[in-house]
Amino acid sequence: MTERPILDLVSFPHDLRRLGAEQLPALAQEVRDELIEVVSKTGGHLGAGLGVVELTLALHYVFDTPNDKIIWDVGHQAYPHKMITGRRKQLPTLRQEGGLSGFCKRDESPYDCFGAGHSSTSISAALGMAVARDVRGCTPFEVVAVIGDGAMSAGMAYEALNNAGAEKTRMFIILNDNEMSIAPAVGAMSKHLSKLTASSSYHQFRDFSKHLAEHLPSPIRHAAKRAERYARGVSVGGGSVFEELGMYYIGPLDGHDLPTLIDVLRSAKHNDWDRPVLLHVATQKGKGFSAAEANHEKYHGVNKFDVQSGEQMKPKATAPSYTSVFAEQLIKEARHDPAIVAITAAMPSGTGLNQFAKQFPERCFDVGIAEQHAVTFAAGLATEGIKPFVAIYSTFLQRGYDQLVHDVVIQNLPVRFMIDRAGLVGADGATHAGLFDLAYLCCLPNMVVMAPSDEAELVHMVHTAAAHNDSPIAVRFPRGEGMGVALPDVPEVLPLGKARIIHIAKNSSVALLNLGGRLRACMHAREMLQEQGQDVTIIDARFAKPLDTDMLDALVRDYDHVITLEEGSAGGFSAQVMLHVSRTQPHRAHTLHALILPDYFQSHGDPEKLYAHAGMDAYHIAQRVQQWQ
Repeated sequence: MTERPILDLVSFPHDLRRLGAEQLPALAQEVRDELIEVVSKTGGHLGAGLGVVELTLALHYVFDTPNDKIIWDVGHQAYPHKMITGRRKQLPTLRQEGGLSGFCKRDESPYDCFGAGHSSTSISAALGMAVARDVRGCTPFEVVAVIGDGAMSAGMAYEALNNAGAEKTRMFIILNDNEMSIAPAVGAMSKHLSKLTASSSYHQFRDFSKHLAEHLPSPIRHAAKRAERYARGVSVGGGSVFEELGMYYIGPLDGHDLPTLIDVLRSAKHNDWDRPVLLHVATQKGKGFSAAEANHEKYHGVNKFDVQSGEQMKPKATAPSYTSVFAEQLIKEARHDPAIVAITAAMPSGTGLNQFAKQFPERCFDVGIAEQHAVTFAAGLATEGIKPFVAIYSTFLQRGYDQLVHDVVIQNLPVRFMIDRAGLVGADGATHAGLFDLAYLCCLPNMVVMAPSDEAELVHMVHTAAAHNDSPIAVRFPRGEGMGVALPDVPEVLPLGKARIIHIAKNSSVALLNLGGRLRACMHAREMLQEQGQDVTIIDARFAKPLDTDMLDALVRDYDHVITLEEGSAGGFSAQVMLHVSRTQPHRAHTLHALILPDYFQSHGDPEKLYAHAGMDAYHIAQRVQQWQ
């Protein structure tokens, strides 16, 4: 790693606090340079971290971490935080098996006081810590939540703000506004006013003025209040919203002006606030790296890249991704059916809907980080004959589960859920793995649940979902490339609940009943077995619900052992199979064996290695077959 004169002096925040304030701008540049250097080799989240370098240094410089708590929302921006909290040497292991997580993790460092993966949780968690401090009456400490303007689109953030204001709990909320979506760029006057409004003297004067104003005639009293609000640079779109929620608002500030950030944070920290303080900081995503500054979305999460050109080094694809296959087929369906619309919760490129939006901008809706709203919005569309496709990651659909049950399934509305990133996802780890959708969908009445074993099957399933108007329907598919099979020119509407036969073994007592992306591993396992003169029957279930009960009854009757495989937790497809067999052929239930993901959260790493650890790769499948052959 390149030598950096000031950064080499900083292993932990207490080292940072020994530096003079005049050294910090140079330190910020060294942090930024090293972040670009490391992520260019590892890949990961880049733009958000570059945007908060100065803010990160200022927070750790002013606050006594880890005694004082800093809660980073999401965690995309936490790489600089990791660098100065004892993990700089480990940074080249980011998102690799056995290496640093790409997010904050409580078991990774005492400076990560709360785990971060999904957005909009930081204010709630911070309020909980602050209230716990007050209830316990322990040694005082400060609590700081850092949340981005995008995460503020989620209802949970406003629920937390409302509760925090009502509780009047001392805590700090940093609104990291990196899209300038709430207030315009700030200048010298705003900077001066922000310093002033953070000061104890202003706070005392303001309270005195308010008390005095109560005794003034009504017109003068209202004029004084308006003048005070304008003097602080607070507009209807800015501070007044937060003030009405019970916050004390400071800002907006230039988030790259370290001296001002430190001055304001110090003034705020040493003031005797009797309610939450919201500090509005404007930053530039991708700051210091021209390619990231020019294209925020492209450089939010990156592959390895060339530092000089900014060009990302994408591995050569041998097959189209499941995401792109879904997007292309949905576009084809929409060309023939004007009732089809698409919905995303702030993930247009991640779900492929950016391509759909180019073709049908008036029929594509990005609702922001608001999964609950996305689901009920789709339900409302469905009541009026629209065919909504909700494209969403498995892990994020969890956030809208009550709406899925209450607003979609109970009313039996034909909302189509296209569930991306099902199963293990690799470098993003446990917070983003799609482990539970089969379990939480298969238990719902009326629900149809499909899982393609290859990209051609995905085409058929998108077409089937477009044609299905009788109930909610879901298609769950994995991250990454397909199997390289030819895509159908004319897709089929699949008969609901009907499996397909892949191979019937003539001399085998074992059958593999696969659901989803493990079919390739099953086929490779069969090749291994054939080398030893053995064979195994392979069935592709296609549907987790409804089941192909005729096929299942025949398998349980004709084979001594039926092994189910699914890229999910307990309680999903295998549970449906077991329930059916226990009801119809209880004396044959002993023939069933389930290969599922383990009952613990697997960490980040290469997905295929993780499946091997779970006993769901070709080698372990072949071993299972041999065990019962």
